[in-house]
Amino acid sequence: MLRYNFISLFPEKIQAYYSSGLPARAIERGILELNTIQLRDFANNKHGKVDDTIYGGGSGMLLKVEPFHLALQSLGQKKGFVILTSPSGMQFTQSVARKLSQLPIITFLSGYYEGVDHRVSEFLVDVELSLGNYVLSSGDLASLCISDAVLRLIPGFMTDSEGSLSEESHDEEGVLEYPQYTKPAVYNSWKVPEVLLSGNHLEIQNWKKANRKKPTYWTNKWMDR
Repeated sequence: MLRYNFISLFPEKIQAYYSSGLPARAIERGILELNTIQLRDFANNKHGKVDDTIYGGGSGMLLKVEPFHLALQSLGQKKGFVILTSPSGMQFTQSVARKLSQLPIITFLSGYYEGVDHRVSEFLVDVELSLGNYVLSSGDLASLCISDAVLRLIPGFMTDSEGSLSEESHDEEGVLEYPQYTKPAVYNSWKVPEVLLSGNHLEIQNWKKANRKKPTYWTNKWMDR
């Protein structure tokens, strides 16, 4: 079983995502144990304030180190591997997801506002992970993406009817999945490639290999035009 801890200002967002579809079934099957923690429960003031102004000046507010520290301490032996989602973190990839899927317990820390006191990163986490070179309004979004990518690699998460892990949309070399089609074979004069209708399995496999997209596909198709 995999255990996820989410330390968040909005645990209801996490609970909502894991309340339906495959993630919910993973909990029902005993594949995943989900634990959400409200960061404000560990504020050292009666108002539940967990952020403050930035030393040395700067706009916005930072989340304080103390609430994160106390929240992690409350987990005891069930803290596991701690991840902080951050735009400045290491790039999250399928290879990273596969490595994380070997761990029994993962705790996600989500940032907000202008970010998190650097001492959280320096003393409390095992790794900072980033989805890409852009900024989100909530670290919960990144935490959910990472947690989902890891969870689907856990044996038993998907049944045969729900999909297969044998052919990933992204492999470790970064090559993208080949195009896929379903019925009808012709729609609005847009045709499915003939080879996929041929029944010749060798030719179909060769076509799939030849038509796997490179990461530059959309850069060349859209960004550079």
